[in-house]
Amino acid sequence: MNPGPAQTHRESSLAETDIHDVLRNDRRRLVLERLAETEERQAVSDLSEHIAAVESGEQPPPRNVRQSVYVSLHQTHLPKLDDLGIVTYDANAKTVERAEHADDVAVYMEVVPKNALSWASYYFTVSLLGLLLLVAHGVGVPGLSTVDATLLGGTVFAVLCLSAVYHHLTQRDAALWFRD
Repeated sequence: MNPGPAQTHRESSLAETDIHDVLRNDRRRLVLERLAETEERQAVSDLSEHIAAVESGEQPPPRNVRQSVYVSLHQTHLPKLDDLGIVTYDANAKTVERAEHADDVAVYMEVVPKNALSWASYYFTVSLLGLLLLVAHGVGVPGLSTVDATLLGGTVFAVLCLSAVYHHLTQRDAALWFRD
């Protein structure tokens, strides 16, 4: 028996074109973000409530927006994500949870909790701080002008390197090169 397209996808990692197609849609991205945040099975009604609130900016969201989201999730987005093995969608129980290929997609999206700093913002901030320290040293700011510029630059570089090592080790599960 020949495997169908869904079976073929489940046996290997997802193609980049499939991943980009999934992430191209805001509602699919919001589903994946919500599932990554909660890390548990979600009712489609709860997902649609959350997504409708994000889209409308209202809490509770308007009924027509919530219904529109629910229908599109049920008829289009969740079956597509399920076919790709990114989520497991139980259409009868109206529940959805992360599946084996969810991490393939997570590599392409940085899910940052509310009020948290993304890794990109963190690296930018540390780099900018380092640059400002070196400029301040160069123009002779008291206190900094007595410190060796190599020591300042080396300290900033060490902070960036240690941060990158920490980031790499904490993100191992999502990295493609650590996959079996």
